[in-house]
Amino acid sequence: MNQHEYTNGEITIIWKPELCQHVGICVKLLPNVYNPKEKPWLKPENASSDELIKQVHQCPSGALSIKK
Repeated sequence: MNQHEYTNGEITIIWKPELCQHVGICVKLLPNVYNPKEKPWLKPENASSDELIKQVHQCPSGALSIKK
């Protein structure tokens, strides 16, 4: 399965596009981190690790996960 990793230096967000249902919870909760119109679309340096972890746990599809 294809996956992409994005880090803020403390934690890494793993995104698996094949699982993504595009519900948009990530964009709604942390618009400074997730912007589908930009490249890269995910900028974890724009939020704290705690904010990122809390948001990733709300991903309904499991497309986002955390690696420490």
